[in-house]
Amino acid sequence: MEKNPVKEARKTKPAADDVALPALGFVGSLRWAWRQLTSMRTALFLLLLLAVAAVPGSMFPQRGQDAAKVTAYLQEHKTAGPIMDWFKLFDVFSSPWFAAIYLLLFVSLIGCVVPRAKVHYKAMRSAPPRTPKRLSRLAEYGTLEIPAAHGVDAAAAVRDAAAVLKKRRYRVEVRDGERPSVGAEIGFMKEVGNLVFHVSLIGVLAAVACSGLFGYSGQRIVVEGDTFVNTLVGYDTFKPGTYFNENQLGPYSITLDKLTVKYDRESKAHYGQPLDFNATLTTKDSPTAAPVQQTLKVNDPVSIGGTNVYLVGNGYAPVVTVRDGAGKVAFQGPVVAVPTDGAYTSLMVIKVPDAKPSQLGFVGFFLPTAMLNDKGLAVGSDPDPFNPQLNLNSFYGDLGLDGGIPRNVFTLDTSGMKQLNGRNLKPGGIVLGPGGKYTLPEGKGSISFDGLKRYAALDVRHDPGQVYVLIFAVLALAGLVASLFLGRRRVWIRTGNHPDGRTMVEYGLLARGEDHRLAGEAVAIGKALRATWVVPETAAADDGTGAPQDNSQDNSQDTSQDHRESTRDAATAGKDL
Repeated sequence: MEKNPVKEARKTKPAADDVALPALGFVGSLRWAWRQLTSMRTALFLLLLLAVAAVPGSMFPQRGQDAAKVTAYLQEHKTAGPIMDWFKLFDVFSSPWFAAIYLLLFVSLIGCVVPRAKVHYKAMRSAPPRTPKRLSRLAEYGTLEIPAAHGVDAAAAVRDAAAVLKKRRYRVEVRDGERPSVGAEIGFMKEVGNLVFHVSLIGVLAAVACSGLFGYSGQRIVVEGDTFVNTLVGYDTFKPGTYFNENQLGPYSITLDKLTVKYDRESKAHYGQPLDFNATLTTKDSPTAAPVQQTLKVNDPVSIGGTNVYLVGNGYAPVVTVRDGAGKVAFQGPVVAVPTDGAYTSLMVIKVPDAKPSQLGFVGFFLPTAMLNDKGLAVGSDPDPFNPQLNLNSFYGDLGLDGGIPRNVFTLDTSGMKQLNGRNLKPGGIVLGPGGKYTLPEGKGSISFDGLKRYAALDVRHDPGQVYVLIFAVLALAGLVASLFLGRRRVWIRTGNHPDGRTMVEYGLLARGEDHRLAGEAVAIGKALRATWVVPETAAADDGTGAPQDNSQDNSQDTSQDHRESTRDAATAGKDL
């Protein structure tokens, strides 16, 4: 019995599991990963992920802005706090995971933009695609006739049509031949705007990264009459960039001459609310430069030495003198008081490590306008210093400053000290008005309230990428507007000579994507062509089938082939567009 060769072939056919698939390989895997990373979908996902990743930075306190709040948050949340700190939720913008998203987005955008820019450059330099055989199948189509009396043949009509399109800012190419035609394109700025938008996003990211790497910020409290010199030791707090160099600090100085605060004294509903903060400064770009008078206001920074100086806070600094048990001056000068409410009730801490025989410490509050409440306690009633008063408790002992451990100047550690004065102690608390003096018990010395000054809290920021962020942001907006409101279009116009001497003209338009203005453009081109040849509206030729009259000579046996070719041509034109 003979074997069936077909069945034998089927029996010997390898199973699907036995098919040897080509291995992707290491290089192929890298190429695949690169294509996934540089796709527009990935770029949009990373942009959204970056926005989501920035949310914790606004929800939770950040060490870079307020380390004290972070410490307080950790103390209040004993369980969740350390876990959040491990995930860098208190240092979001300097965390490794935020930097990874940032860098991936940066690389993805570059990978998206560069190939698209090359393709668009080639498209701008290439000629418009060939004229489709059947223009009637395009999105917008029209025909008209040039009477024989005008004496305009097909070749001349094409040249006239090209001139019309050039006036409308189209890029034109005239194609001579048996059936002359012209192809034209406009709207390359749409894709240019799209590319500018994405390049500007890259520029914004690069500028922000530059600021983070080479910029710095610092804070300093300056009392009236004091001078701030731009050195590292001159800052109260300082946050340098990753590649900060001390040589970046300009040798400028700022002297706070006077801080003026204006309060509302006319409105009953808003009486006592601040209206204006005005700091008069004397600045010098260098030690040898001439002094310059400048005014610093809230949201109106002063620019000096490549940095911007902002006014971010203010308060009172009572001037006190502390003498030790030997009668010597152990401390003298203004003490910064931290406001706690709208009446500028301010906390005060005074540390006197040079007092003898024991170190002294004072803690309490300052009231610009003191008054007694119904319980006989002093409270603040107005932010202006109508009745300034110091209310302090005193301590003696070890301030804990000699151990080399940094201490907060606005807190007093009393664990190694004994209390001298207090409202609940027999000597009572210290209450001083301007010019008042109080002698401490046990011969520990004295303290006097000599005067009152104001201070300004300054925020100094050097942001080398700030200007570039603004420039790229404006460019991104301009590119976005161009990509949204400009249209990419192609126009083809074909002419033909009729046996009776007329010249037949047909034109078609095609747009990339949705373009609601394409119909209006077709009408405008039709009017411009008729105006060129002085053709009235009634001379437009259309036999009702959508095909121009000059194409009636086509053989009917080629109808199906022409249909396939014209469909293919229109599809090709749309794809190229």
